[in-house]
Amino acid sequence: MTTVPSRVANRLVANVKRFQPILSSAKARDVNESDTVIIITDMLSEIFGYEKYSDITSEHAIRGTFCDLALLLDGRIQILLEAKAIGIELKDSHVKQAVDYAANKGVDWVVLTNGTHWRIYRVLFAKPIDQDLVYEIDFLSVDTRKTEELELLFVLTKEAWGKQALNDLHQQRQVLSKFVIAAVTTTETVLEVIRRELRRICPDVKLQTEQIEQVLVREVLKREVVEGEKADEARKKVSRCCNRQLRSRAEKTAGEITPAIPLQALPVVTGSAAMDGPQPAQPAAE
Repeated sequence: MTTVPSRVANRLVANVKRFQPILSSAKARDVNESDTVIIITDMLSEIFGYEKYSDITSEHAIRGTFCDLALLLDGRIQILLEAKAIGIELKDSHVKQAVDYAANKGVDWVVLTNGTHWRIYRVLFAKPIDQDLVYEIDFLSVDTRKTEELELLFVLTKEAWGKQALNDLHQQRQVLSKFVIAAVTTTETVLEVIRRELRRICPDVKLQTEQIEQVLVREVLKREVVEGEKADEARKKVSRCCNRQLRSRAEKTAGEITPAIPLQALPVVTGSAAMDGPQPAQPAAE
């Protein structure tokens, strides 16, 4: 992940520590949604570095309805935030509402939060519209002394936006998905490597990659990562990637082949010269 600049790290550490008792108190008092939104706005400004009066907009209208907050960056809405009262547990229905808002506006990112818990989603513009949970933060338990937790906080800051840190994290999480890793494990290339390593252990045993794949699917990998819609989509994604690489290699190989010299470019030799080879020069006639 992107290294956190020291200036930003200092701001994150100081303000997370300052807001933790504020959030604990608000949760104990079970404040309503409006008061929770006030706290969230202050967190966006003081922790994550957004300008309160220019980057953060409230009650942003989308097709006759409203989302609670939006972040305006580079001249357009980049992130929509759906806020719930601090005492409300975040649910899937809340996610759907926020994602519908984003899809109607053409926004890629959604944050669902009740102040203490923050969930960051990437909107998937498919049919039907879907979303990926990229990561989540629990501010009451976050420990900024841990590098990985500080980096996750940084990803949502204004400073990280220009570095595409949020998008990079999403891509990393996709690649490290258990479904993708399971799909890669059962590709012909990986199965062939496993077969070769097994032959080293017992050279006299004949093995087929199909046998190894059956053991992996039935006995090694969990059923949830090889069956279902997400597993099917991961296999398709890996297959598309492999096919692109094969095409790229084929095109590169074809480009490296030296083209044959066309026949019309060769000198035409006829008669005795064609049979006897080059002839000595004749003296000039007197």
